[in-house]
Amino acid sequence: MNKFVKYGLIGILVLGAMWAAAFFIKSNAKSAITYETQKPFTSSIEKKTVATGKVIPEDEIEIKPQISGIIDKIYMEEGAPVKTGDLIATIKVVPNEQALNQARGRVRNAEIALSNTEIEYNRNKALFDKGVISSQDFNNLKLQYDQAVQELSNARADYQIIRRGSAGGSASANTNIRATVTGTILEIPVEEGDQVIQSNNFNDGTTIASIADLGKMIFEGKVDEGEVGKLQLGMPLEISLGALEDQKFVAELRFIAPKGVEEAGAVQFKIEGDVQVNDSIMIRAGYSANASLVLERKDSIMVIPEALLQFDKETDEPFVEVATGEQEFERKDVEIGISDGINVEIVSGLTEEDEVKIWKKTEPIKAGEEDEEEEDNA
Repeated sequence: MNKFVKYGLIGILVLGAMWAAAFFIKSNAKSAITYETQKPFTSSIEKKTVATGKVIPEDEIEIKPQISGIIDKIYMEEGAPVKTGDLIATIKVVPNEQALNQARGRVRNAEIALSNTEIEYNRNKALFDKGVISSQDFNNLKLQYDQAVQELSNARADYQIIRRGSAGGSASANTNIRATVTGTILEIPVEEGDQVIQSNNFNDGTTIASIADLGKMIFEGKVDEGEVGKLQLGMPLEISLGALEDQKFVAELRFIAPKGVEEAGAVQFKIEGDVQVNDSIMIRAGYSANASLVLERKDSIMVIPEALLQFDKETDEPFVEVATGEQEFERKDVEIGISDGINVEIVSGLTEEDEVKIWKKTEPIKAGEEDEEEEDNA
């Protein structure tokens, strides 16, 4: 009895081992992958690049004062349309004490000089009327008198300019800040009560306002040195604005910088393009923008999806696998042209009848394997 039990246990163990081995083989067996194919087709390819930048006014004018002082009143707001000559702000003059004292002294000296010259002139005029002195002597005295009158007038005018900002003490171009061009006020960086400095040879002066015509906008961006050589003046640009996602604007490339600037290890070249602005759409200065440029385009060429290409590990040359029978393929070297990242031009090596292997194909995961994979991940 023990003998039969012994052999029975051995048989059970053998059958169990065989069943486990069969289950293991079945669970880990992979069915053969069936590869699909795709034929080359005729299409067009555009090779594009995108330049990032912004949209700015073509001309932006800064209005600066011609005299130093304090902002007395601001009459305009940012975003307001203005015409040439419109009053933007007024300045209250705060005179320099030293310059004011010197001007006052000059006026006093001119008054003294005129008083003395007038006495001499009146005395000699009486003598000239009696024929005592010559006409030439009297004319010289009259010239001195006229010069003294003019000197006093100039001194008084300078004194009024230093004291009040204008010779007449009323509205003038010095104290009234007016628009010099027609456009829109982009910015007024000062407030009432701020001190401003006049524009001169040693100082740019304080900007009272900046004005630009928002109907004349340009795109300003940068492109990489690897692509700038393919650009040409007059090329069309397609401008997309971050603030107006649904709108596209047409521009024309008008400037390519002759010198690049290194940024983050790459050399970038500045470009500019005239943007065609639609009057019904408000474009604000400084909008971030992207410009799409077509570097190269080919029409009616034979292409395949770029994902079908393979590359030799040693030579790095492109090739594809072409069907020769049922799930049988052979390698064919190909010459490629331009690519847009999706499709690539086939210059030689294929015909439109060839069936190219879609080699990046994986076998679908079975339901049981999915559960096991989830358990492993857990």
